[in-house]
Amino acid sequence: MSINAALEMKGITKRFGDLVALNNASLTVRKGEILSILGENGSGKTTLMNMISGIYFPDEGHIYIDGNEVVIRSPKDAYAHRIGMIHQHFKLVDVFSAAENIVLGLRGGERFNIKKASEKIRAISEKYGFIIDPAKKIYNLSVSEKQTVEIIKVLYRGADILILDEPTAVLTPQETARLFDVLRRMKEDGKAIIIITHKLHEVMEISDRVTILRKGEYIDTVETASTNEAELTEKMVGRKVSLDIERSEPHDTADRLEVRGLECYNGDGVMILDDVSFTAKGGEILGIAGIAGSGQKELLEAIAGLQQLSGGDILYNDPKSGVTEDLRNKTPRQIRDLGVRLSFVPEDRLGMGLVGAMDITDNMMLRSYRKGKTAMLERSEPRNLAKQVVDELDVKTPGLNTPVRRLSGGNVQKVLVGREISEGPTVLMAAYPVRGLDINSSYMIYNLLNKQKDNGVAVIFVGEDLDVLIELCDRILVLCQGRVTGLLDARTAKKEEIGLLMTKGKGAAKND
Repeated sequence: MSINAALEMKGITKRFGDLVALNNASLTVRKGEILSILGENGSGKTTLMNMISGIYFPDEGHIYIDGNEVVIRSPKDAYAHRIGMIHQHFKLVDVFSAAENIVLGLRGGERFNIKKASEKIRAISEKYGFIIDPAKKIYNLSVSEKQTVEIIKVLYRGADILILDEPTAVLTPQETARLFDVLRRMKEDGKAIIIITHKLHEVMEISDRVTILRKGEYIDTVETASTNEAELTEKMVGRKVSLDIERSEPHDTADRLEVRGLECYNGDGVMILDDVSFTAKGGEILGIAGIAGSGQKELLEAIAGLQQLSGGDILYNDPKSGVTEDLRNKTPRQIRDLGVRLSFVPEDRLGMGLVGAMDITDNMMLRSYRKGKTAMLERSEPRNLAKQVVDELDVKTPGLNTPVRRLSGGNVQKVLVGREISEGPTVLMAAYPVRGLDINSSYMIYNLLNKQKDNGVAVIFVGEDLDVLIELCDRILVLCQGRVTGLLDARTAKKEEIGLLMTKGKGAAKND
């Protein structure tokens, strides 16, 4: 047992049928340290964390807590061993208050004494630097406040070992800085913290050590102070990888999509897009920044014909005919019948983008089956396209006939992006196209988007990582609560400036 180890895993193996997800993997996290876990999609990171938190049970291997071997068969067992996991997608009840969510599931009278629980929550908040109102309803909380509730929930239950899955994915730079301050206080208090993240600059900033997994096997654990991003990437991928996004200068740009005064309400009558205007140019990447729920999803869906609008215009300028068409409130099929070549990579991969029960070839056919001239479906062309996407994007799959729901999230995303790009679009909209992807796969997607830009495509990229938005895009549109608060030149924009615009209802001038 390692000195001062809070948790140690030795020789962990986990199989799912013939698939070996983890093979003789090991991990150690010490008391009073922050350990980052790095690995490509399918490397076993999530499987390993799921065994710590009691969701999976290892086929082989041993788990030690404070030097004593333990058996963790359920999340209840994990809590009993003072282990708490904060998932990327929050598990909260919207109509309950923060305090009610925190005590939800506890036994005994404590869950009914909200006043006493609120006092304990305030004490935890004061100790670590959280800012939260226990009485506030979840639906009134910001994303960072919801994350705070999730963290306090596990601390309230006495967790000394905390696992955070992509904790900064939807936070602004200012919120990320506050979270890191909290994590450092927790580290000083002796907590053992494990972070899963794809953001190497954050790994270098917050962690003490880094454990690398590759293809289900343990590769190495290194001191963060003695390594760098390039070395970590090489260990993670198994070869040298360039971490530079080669952004070219826009040339021969032309106004391709003009959005004017868009207004949109949700089913409850709440305005979710308020007078949104911008121009997307062919030969340029327009980035869209905003905290989660700022209208990014609805904006792209409105352009794609999937969202009903109450006001505004969406004007498409055809590069060949020179004709301008108003796409407002047209269905996706009507937009396609007009000859508009518009591709959309939605945020919901399996809900809107692909059919999980269908294989890769059949998902390629979703774009082309109406072109058939007979009652029989032609499969040779979609199969060739499927093979091309699998080969060029390095999709990890047992075969072309594998249902896409059996693929990892990153490989599902590659299939979706590959299919949409293969259509030869004039406008390509991508909502979080690298969410859940490892470093190597992410840069592959960035390069694909740059190639589309160089081909004269108007690319609209919705992203979470402000560093990537600044490095990849030509201009950045900032949304806050459904309104445009700024339009910036990405080459001169600062992260802090974008972060402030993401949280303010008024901002910079909207110049093109």
